[in-house]
Amino acid sequence: MHGYTEDKDSYLKRLARIEGQVRGLARMIEEDKYCIDILTQISAATKGLQAVSLRLLDEHLKHCVAEALAEGGENADEKVREASEAIARLVKS
Repeated sequence: MHGYTEDKDSYLKRLARIEGQVRGLARMIEEDKYCIDILTQISAATKGLQAVSLRLLDEHLKHCVAEALAEGGENADEKVREASEAIARLVKS
């Protein structure tokens, strides 16, 4: 069971909203809307994805990494490495 499983519905609702925002962006382009308005909506969609990713990372640290650390061994090292790499990817994006 993954750490996010209990909040799966919340994640799915948030992602559906973001999906709607992205479809709206495509519609704005099709309708030749003002550039700044499109950029504003891109920023909103990006922030939505960032919020989801931060929540997922938090859940991963609280559950998967904490559990692996309690068990110790190579799995703990692997989970910490995975989390560090995920954080690095998020910082770069």
